[in-house]
Amino acid sequence: MPTLMTKKRSTVAVLGAAVAVGAFVPGASADDAAQVRTVEGPVRGTVSKDVRTFQGIPYAAPPTGERRWRPPQPARPWSAPLDASKPRASCPQPSDQPIAVPSQNEDCLYLNVTTPAKTRGPLPVIVWIHGGSFVYGDGAGYGAAKLAAEGNVVVSINYRLGVFGFLSHLGLDAPANLGLLDQQATLKWVRRNASAFGGDARNVTIMGQSGGGYSVCSQLVSPGARGLFDKAIVQSAGCVGDDAAMTLKKAQENGLATAKAAGCENTDDADACLRRRSVPQLLAASESGHEGYRPVVDGAVLPMSPARAFAAGAFQRVPVLHGSTHDEESGRVGAEETVLGRPLTKDDYVKKVTETFGSDAQKVLAEYPVDAHGSAGAALTAVMTDSQWSTDAFDTQRALSRHVPVYAYDFAEKESPYFQGFPRPSFPLGTGHMIDQAYLFEYKLFEPLNEPQAELSDATISYWSAFARTGEPRAAGLPKWARFTPQGRYVQKLASGNGGIGRTDFAADHRYAFWTSLQR
Repeated sequence: MPTLMTKKRSTVAVLGAAVAVGAFVPGASADDAAQVRTVEGPVRGTVSKDVRTFQGIPYAAPPTGERRWRPPQPARPWSAPLDASKPRASCPQPSDQPIAVPSQNEDCLYLNVTTPAKTRGPLPVIVWIHGGSFVYGDGAGYGAAKLAAEGNVVVSINYRLGVFGFLSHLGLDAPANLGLLDQQATLKWVRRNASAFGGDARNVTIMGQSGGGYSVCSQLVSPGARGLFDKAIVQSAGCVGDDAAMTLKKAQENGLATAKAAGCENTDDADACLRRRSVPQLLAASESGHEGYRPVVDGAVLPMSPARAFAAGAFQRVPVLHGSTHDEESGRVGAEETVLGRPLTKDDYVKKVTETFGSDAQKVLAEYPVDAHGSAGAALTAVMTDSQWSTDAFDTQRALSRHVPVYAYDFAEKESPYFQGFPRPSFPLGTGHMIDQAYLFEYKLFEPLNEPQAELSDATISYWSAFARTGEPRAAGLPKWARFTPQGRYVQKLASGNGGIGRTDFAADHRYAFWTSLQR
């Protein structure tokens, strides 16, 4: 594999120098290349040796004042070149998680575009929807230079989060899924403006991880997104599981709790009361963490849950690349060790499994003995990953594959980077939730890649780019990736080293039969 990846890097360098953006003629000056005219007005970004970057482009009017909790409205056109050399504000969010990009600025509906420095001919467009439990994050933090240099136009977006994007309340004059409507507004922007950046407006892939992955599944179902994209990449989101969407009843119960915390419980006009509250007051009144907000099955923006829609075939029929990390829960288990200040013990493991699985706990403990995993932390990671992530991932792939081409993967690098500045736990982390982003983006939250990891990054970017280009993750010089079918159920393992990439028995590795037997 090292020899293969060395050749691969040479290919990337040649491609980065050879591909081009149709808005400019060969030989144009750097100053010319930095300026692009969108439908709304000209923007001026920055140009480096390998890529051009345009940041902080408005795709909708600021959702401030009377536009708070309103569907996104068109951005006002401009005539003078807009400074697109730096990102704009992230959407309002709490500051209590490492992935947070703290902000109290509602003027946040901006996107960023990264292209190869030189291009010719239309390139596939990848629209990146960041994760963060629909509460945290932004688009600008994900540097897309490597992904763009492979011959893609990459668009990363902000969308309204938490109480501003997914609040539902009977007394609030607002739709429930404003964050999803924002995402659809970006896709309409891409259809209008992709060609100005050298992109192919008829070859758009939406791509997201975690909350962004659940967003992609919602957009597959939403009537408002129909015809706005041509392929989908879903990372770490088992979209037929309970985390994919929230019932309207549950969302409205959460909304009532938010209104009560904001002092708007016993008013005649909850809408007016909530609209008078400041951003800090609403953030303080709303639920932070990972459980409070999801896309809402409201009968309009999201007419049914992804689980129901996928089972019925009632979704947009496009090719899907879908997968998860092998050790999704390792970071969360590691955080428990950090809080305790010591490694987890066998007693800790038994207690956690008993609390989580109740009457099935003894079966789980027998299926996942600590000694077979080397430590209590590793055993708990396997249990929680397989029960909460892998089973839903496999079920999602099975459901989708009955209707559309599906390519499935398990990101299974044994030694991946970790979060910068955080102590590593006592057990091997493998590749946990979010960590696969270190292989696709330049993201400062993670430690730098070492040489084997950089080679895996090159391979991953090649597969993802091939899928965005053709609908099949088949890249020259890399192992074949077969389609997941209801009968064949092919899953590609992604790891470094000789034999690191190839077919894996995902169902056996993640004890799929065991977990489905408990659900009966």
